[in-house]
Amino acid sequence: MATVNLGSIRFNWKGAYNNSTAYVVNDVVTSSGNSYVCIQASQGNAVGNATAYWNIMSSKGTDADLLNIASTAQGDIYYNNGSAIARLGAGTSGQFLKTQGTSANPTWSDAGGGLQSQQVFTSSGTYTKPSGINIIKVIVTGAGGGGGSGTGSDNHGGGGGAGGTAIEIIDVSSLSSTVAVTIGTGGTVGSANSNTQGGTGGTSSFGSYCSATGGVGSNADINLHGGRGEEHSAQSTQDQSGGGHGGSSYWGGGGRVASSWTTSNSTPGEAYGSGGGGGVHDNRAGAVGAGGVVVVEEYK
Repeated sequence: MATVNLGSIRFNWKGAYNNSTAYVVNDVVTSSGNSYVCIQASQGNAVGNATAYWNIMSSKGTDADLLNIASTAQGDIYYNNGSAIARLGAGTSGQFLKTQGTSANPTWSDAGGGLQSQQVFTSSGTYTKPSGINIIKVIVTGAGGGGGSGTGSDNHGGGGGAGGTAIEIIDVSSLSSTVAVTIGTGGTVGSANSNTQGGTGGTSSFGSYCSATGGVGSNADINLHGGRGEEHSAQSTQDQSGGGHGGSSYWGGGGRVASSWTTSNSTPGEAYGSGGGGGVHDNRAGAVGAGGVVVVEEYK
């Protein structure tokens, strides 16, 4: 029976192209990462130049060689820096990969956004921003007013009003200097048996950003009034009831009233910026207001 030569009926893998090898139709070779199939028998016709003898089967994609990876350390990341493939070594535990936009390279960054720390000022001083802090929330409360005093014919002194409060969110990412902090002093008392009102609480402030007087906050995102002190009333000397409570501030209640019935004295404002309690006619004067406060919450 006669033998019929069908030639190659499937692709013949020949490996890397060799210029000295004779190739026949359907031989397959590789060169520079690409694959080529022979379409006409030949020898010495390089695959990249002799399109009459070779057709490309598959083109090389981006791989580790093109990325020029020189390190295989676990956690490394490779990226395009605009002119070449660059390596970003593994960050530290807890960091995240942060993009800086289309004109900058990625970087590792510490997780942020949460409250990191806070500073509380109960006396005037200087605020210095800690390293890494970008946003602060400032709460400024003015001092409370002092309680008034009564007389024999007008025997109930009113409680001092509370200081106002200012609350502001401030971007301090570019702040390079310190900020002056001023804390208001509590209002003085009305002298016993003098029918005089207490003194006004002093103003607290955080630089030029925001401030709060003995009554209301100003220049902030939120400006709050302090609570009113309870009013006094005019009664006879035999009346044994007390004066007025001090007004409540953002932070809490004011001072207790004096009472001739219980022979108790008024008390100073108890919470930051709260008013002092009012006095009564029997030599029980009002009490001083509480000093102000500045609280700075610090965020990354």
